[in-house]
Amino acid sequence: MKIVVLVKQVPDTWGARRLNLDTGWLDRGGSEAVIDEIDERALEAALAYQDSNDAEVVALTMGPDSAKDMLRKSLAMGADSAVHILDSRLAGADLAWTARVIAAALTKLGYDLVIAGNESTDGRGGVLPALVAEHLGVPLASYLDSVAITADSIAGERSTELGTMSVRAPLPAVISVTERTAEARFPNFKGILRAKKKPVTVWSLDDLGADAAASPVRSVVLATSERPARSAGTQIVDDGTAGVELAEFLAARHLI
Repeated sequence: MKIVVLVKQVPDTWGARRLNLDTGWLDRGGSEAVIDEIDERALEAALAYQDSNDAEVVALTMGPDSAKDMLRKSLAMGADSAVHILDSRLAGADLAWTARVIAAALTKLGYDLVIAGNESTDGRGGVLPALVAEHLGVPLASYLDSVAITADSIAGERSTELGTMSVRAPLPAVISVTERTAEARFPNFKGILRAKKKPVTVWSLDDLGADAAASPVRSVVLATSERPARSAGTQIVDDGTAGVELAEFLAARHLI
C-alpha cells in the first residue's frame, strides 16, 4: 500500500501570527517555522499502519525552500521518502489553486490512501482535503477522531453535534484526522541519521502538467489591518441593580 501524507510548514503553533499588511499574506518570518502539529498526527496514522503492514509512506508538501527542513523531520519520524512542490509562482496560492496543484502531484506520484490534518493551524480553512478528493474523484472521510486502515478500505469515527458517526470508504480515498487521534512519535537518533539518506523529490509546476501550471484565478486581499489591542471589559458594581445592568448589557449585544 502507498500512503501519501500531506504535511505543511507553518509558523510556530505557540508563537504570535501576523499578516504582512502589504500583501495580506501570512508573515512567515515572524516566528520559527515548524511542521504543523495536526500533520504530525496524520503522519503517525500512516506510520502506525506501516509498523505492522507492508506499506510505503510518502510525505508531500507544497511550500518555500525552507520547507525541506520540515520534510527531513517527516523522514526522521519514519516516512520512506518525500516530495516537495517548489515553485516561486505558487507564492500566495489560495486554497483552490493549492488543492489543484496537490491533486496533480498525487496523480503523478500514485497513491492508495491520502492522509491530511483536518485544518492547518495558520490558515484554518479546513476544506483542502475535500477539494483534493473532489479533484481526484475519490471518497473522502473527514474529521476522523480514530482511524482503522485495512488493505482495501478505511474506517473511523467522527464527532458530530448529535453524537458519534462511524464511517467507512473503499480505497483509494482521502481522509483527514483531528487532534483526537494518536500523538505523533518523536524522531530517534537512528531515524535522524537515516533521514539524511532518504530521497526528497522536488517538482515544479511544469513537472506537474499543464493543468497545475495554468494561470490561476487568485483570491485577492483587498485590505488588511492589525487586530486591535484587547480593551478592558465593562465592570458592573453591585449596588442592588447589578442584575438589571447585566441583563441590559447582554440584551444590547443580542446575547439574550
